Amino acid sequence: MVRGLLKSSVRGERILLGTLNFSRDPAVVEVMGHAGLDFVVIDLEHGALDLREVEENIRAADAVGLAPLVRLGERAPTLISRVLDIGAQSTRAVKLRDVGKVKEFKTNDKCAAGAGGFLERAARYLEVKLEAIGDLSLHADKPQQISSVCAVLAESEIINHVSSGQSVENILRGIHDSLASRAMTLLSRVGLDGELTFVGGVARQGGMVKALEAVAKVPVNVPAEPETVGALGAALLALQRLERREVRAA
Repeated sequence: MVRGLLKSSVRGERILLGTLNFSRDPAVVEVMGHAGLDFVVIDLEHGALDLREVEENIRAADAVGLAPLVRLGERAPTLISRVLDIGAQSTRAVKLRDVGKVKEFKTNDKCAAGAGGFLERAARYLEVKLEAIGDLSLHADKPQQISSVCAVLAESEIINHVSSGQSVENILRGIHDSLASRAMTLLSRVGLDGELTFVGGVARQGGMVKALEAVAKVPVNVPAEPETVGALGAALLALQRLERREVRAA
């Protein structure tokens, strides 16, 4: 949408109307869209928005057909240069260049104990719903350590904790702590300094976010729909390649 608007403006086909936005409230952006503006500049130089609020404002802009632009307060690649993606099958640590291209990429081994699939197994053993894991973990008062690097042995540890009378909350927080520790091993290999962006389905679990913040000791940003980020990135990459083909063909 943004690229199309800019092209039409450059060709002189239309005059675009837009404004700066300093508000954290996505409703303000929605009002701008309903008022008939073409674009909004989400201003991080003069506003106090964090990255999660920027994401919410961008989604609000998309919902009302408003093209969102983001103005950074400084050239700060550390704001967006590290991404941690934890899905059902694998964990991936990615370091990005200033323009968003991948600089470093590390992934875990094939063992399920290092990815979201292990949480699915744990939910079955503990007889809780998968979507409840994140909130239950937040109520832990004495997390139980899960030290095994092998999924089979880790599952045995869970069973032992249950047999010894440990609470579901403390066991789940121990699992989240274990996953966070494994993720930090990958992040240390790509380099971690400054903020971290956490995507993938596991990022929806509040207990996992808290565990990651505790071990990383940096702010952890989570998009509104973290499980869709990888698909959106693949779609954008496909669009870029298609546009390059069209340019060469012309």
